[in-house]
Amino acid sequence: MTDLEQALGHVFRNRELLETALTHSSYANEKHKGAMSSNERLEFLGDSVLGHLTADYLYRSCPDMPEGGMTRLRAELVCEQNLLRVARELSLGEQLKLGRGEEMTGGRARPSILADAVEALIAALYLDGGIEAVRAFVREYILSHAEEGNPATEIMGDYKTVLQELVQRSSGRVLSYETLSESGPEHNKRFVSEVRIDNKPMGKGSGRSKKESEQAAAREALKRMGE
Repeated sequence: MTDLEQALGHVFRNRELLETALTHSSYANEKHKGAMSSNERLEFLGDSVLGHLTADYLYRSCPDMPEGGMTRLRAELVCEQNLLRVARELSLGEQLKLGRGEEMTGGRARPSILADAVEALIAALYLDGGIEAVRAFVREYILSHAEEGNPATEIMGDYKTVLQELVQRSSGRVLSYETLSESGPEHNKRFVSEVRIDNKPMGKGSGRSKKESEQAAAREALKRMGE
């Protein structure tokens, strides 16, 4: 078992899949004139498998989150920056097969190459071990970051949008914000805002700008609604 397989918790029966997942197109083209497969096709499949499992997780674990919120959170979880973090945890850069030109120009640290390699690795896991092998990987390396806090807010951080989408699920409801006070010198302002639903106060919040105070108010409203 290689160190990578140990980290993945999966021993590949078809080791060619693992090798292909770690083969960049620059290596395949330079060393084998295109006769060798690169990880591009696996990357395509892995992107879809990752999207499916992430969507399934959000649908089941966040029953009250509207479609727009789930869409944004899924995008956050599968974004290049998050996949780059996974690649670094797995030390994928050290294990990639790169062409000489790509190697000399810093390809082993290039975010796009590393993120693509993670997607290719997900596809290799899927083809070799089935959906459950991938689910275990995605839960440990991707979704664990959603579970560190409230996925609708701690990761997205946009409380106003989450609140708006919850309110809009019932037609005819009105969401509004009012600035209650503004204090302090120009360089250190302090705002207090209140959010109302159907003219009923639902939460207050303060911040250094109107936007920040409204976000805090929306957060308080979401907390009250959750309770």
